[in-house]
Amino acid sequence: MEKKNAIVITEGFLDTNSAKTAHGLIRGTERFTIVGIIDSKHAGKDAGEVLDGKNRNIMVYSSISQFLKESKTQASLCIIGVATKGGVIPASLRAMLKEALESGLGLVNGLHEFISDIPELAEIARQKGLEVIDVRKPKKFKDLHFWNGTIKNVHCPKIAVLGTDCALGKRTTTRFLVQAMNKAGFHAEMIYTGQTGWMQGAKYGFVFDSTLNDFISGEMEAAIVRCWEEAKPDIIFIEGQSALRNPSGPAGAEWIVSADANAVVLQHNPARKQYKDMEFYPAYLPDPKDEIELIKIYGAPTIALTINTAKMQVKDARDYATQYEKELGIPTILPLEDGVDRLVPIFKDMIEKSIAQV
Repeated sequence: MEKKNAIVITEGFLDTNSAKTAHGLIRGTERFTIVGIIDSKHAGKDAGEVLDGKNRNIMVYSSISQFLKESKTQASLCIIGVATKGGVIPASLRAMLKEALESGLGLVNGLHEFISDIPELAEIARQKGLEVIDVRKPKKFKDLHFWNGTIKNVHCPKIAVLGTDCALGKRTTTRFLVQAMNKAGFHAEMIYTGQTGWMQGAKYGFVFDSTLNDFISGEMEAAIVRCWEEAKPDIIFIEGQSALRNPSGPAGAEWIVSADANAVVLQHNPARKQYKDMEFYPAYLPDPKDEIELIKIYGAPTIALTINTAKMQVKDARDYATQYEKELGIPTILPLEDGVDRLVPIFKDMIEKSIAQV
C-alpha cells in the first residue's frame, strides 16, 4: 500500500494512556509515515523518547503551524491520536482539526463522533477536496456478515490475544507476535479489531465497538476467512478487546468460540487491581489462573502469559513473571522489555502440526 505522510495530534496527552492510538503509530505503522506529533507539552522532544525512551526520529511540535513552518518533510494527513471522554470531538480539538483542513491536510479520525457529521469541518474538506476518514464509521447493512460456520475452512492455527482488562497492550503484543513469526521465516497475519490496528496497516479485520452486536461473530469470522483465502498465512493472531469479565463491556467469547481459536495468549498487569476507569465499582481483575480456567471452559488453552509493566518496576514485573510461570506452567514474558521471541517455538510446533501443513 502507498504510505502517506501524516502528523498525529495528542495535545497534552502524549505521555498518558489516553494516547494509545498515537503510541501505536509511533511504535510502527505500515499504512502511514509519521512525520510529526502535535503536543505543546512535549514540544522539541523525540516522540519515541517521550513514549518509552527509544529515539524514533519523530519530532514533537507545539502546534500545526509550527510543524508547517519548521518541518523539512511535508504531510498530507492529520490523525487524531487520542481517545476523548465519550469519544466526542471537543471544541479545542475541533479548532485544531479546522486548522489542519485549512492548511490542506486531510483527516483520519478513530473517535466515535464522526468528522463527516460536523458540518463546518465536512464543508471545508469538501471545498478543498481533502480526504476525511472516520475509521469507526459502521459498514452499510448490506456489507455486514452473519456467522455461518465457514471458520472451519481455515486450517492454520488461530491465536486469540486476550487480556484481563482493556488498555493493557493487547494490540501491541499481537503486532510483536506477528513480527516475530515473520522474522522467523513464517507467514503470520494479524486480524485487527480496533481503529488503531487499521491505522497501523493490518489488512484484515473490523472495528469491534462500532459493529452491531448481531454481526460481531460474523464479521470476526468473515475477516479471518478472507485472510486465509487471500493470504494463506501459516498462522493468524487476533487482536483482543476489553476482557471477558469487564462489566463495562465484556468481550472475548467471540474470539474463542466464533473465531474457533486454537489457543490464547493472555495479557495481564499485576499492578492493576480494578478495571480501568472503574475504581468506583466493586469489581476486581481476576487472578490469571482463574482467567485461564474460564478461557478453558470457553474452549481454548492458554499457552502463554504476557505481562504489561505499566506503573511497575521492571524487577517487580520480572518477579511476578517468575512466580506466574512456576504456578501456571506456561511461558510468562514481558513483551515490551524482552520481546516475544521465546514464544516462537510454541507457534512453530502448532504450525507444523496443523492440517494446513499436512
